[in-house]
Amino acid sequence: MTGIRDLHGRVALVTGAGSGIGRAAALLLAERGAFVGALSRTGKEVQAVVEAIDTGGGQAMSLVADISNADEMRAAVRDLVEAAGRLDTVVANAGINGTWAPIDDLEPSEWDQTIAVNLRGTYLTLHLAVPHLKAAGGGSIVVVSSINGTRTFTTPGATAYSATKAAQLAMVQQLALELGKHGIRINAVCPGAIETEIDDNTRARNVAESGVAVDWPEGDIPITGGEAGKARDVAEAVAFLVSHRARHITGSPLWIDGGQGLLR
Repeated sequence: MTGIRDLHGRVALVTGAGSGIGRAAALLLAERGAFVGALSRTGKEVQAVVEAIDTGGGQAMSLVADISNADEMRAAVRDLVEAAGRLDTVVANAGINGTWAPIDDLEPSEWDQTIAVNLRGTYLTLHLAVPHLKAAGGGSIVVVSSINGTRTFTTPGATAYSATKAAQLAMVQQLALELGKHGIRINAVCPGAIETEIDDNTRARNVAESGVAVDWPEGDIPITGGEAGKARDVAEAVAFLVSHRARHITGSPLWIDGGQGLLR
């Protein structure tokens, strides 16, 4: 590998690393020199990511766990620390869009699933990783939130999803002070429309009932003329925030939406 190696010697846990933003982040952190624990529910996907990192001359290991399952996550974090000797970087990315529906149509089980993955999963990731960051004498965390629930509130039916994304940012800002005295920085990236597979897993039902008709300005994303961003765009921001170059940044959201949220 060539180029910037500012993460050499760091050990990073990246959740949801099998595809999309997580995959791009895992590849880039490894390219920058980190040993990456690439975690996903899908072993085949995450193994392909590890193989790509190995082929590029980086170091990584695959971890298979459901982020909402405490026992599975505890075992995954333990395996990473045993293999790499430490943990000092965390990218809490795994999440789902879940079901988008009017509030009186959204079933309790659908609400619970989104909360379990996006919010409980983020909590478990931090709960289990932070002791190791403290033991390492400090570190950095990036939580992948969204413009939904932090900058925009206009996606019809996305109440559960937006609530989890708003809560993730609240966690980041709350924990910035708590973790700062341990030398641990925590920030959030809030992507807008990004070319990933997450939309394929969205269950939308009767969303027109909860939407409001609006004519957006031509070119929904101003800086790209309406084109969605790339997973690598988010990964670049993550790599910066976990690096020493961002040493004085904590408790901050970074919107990565090409100006999309300012139109909504």
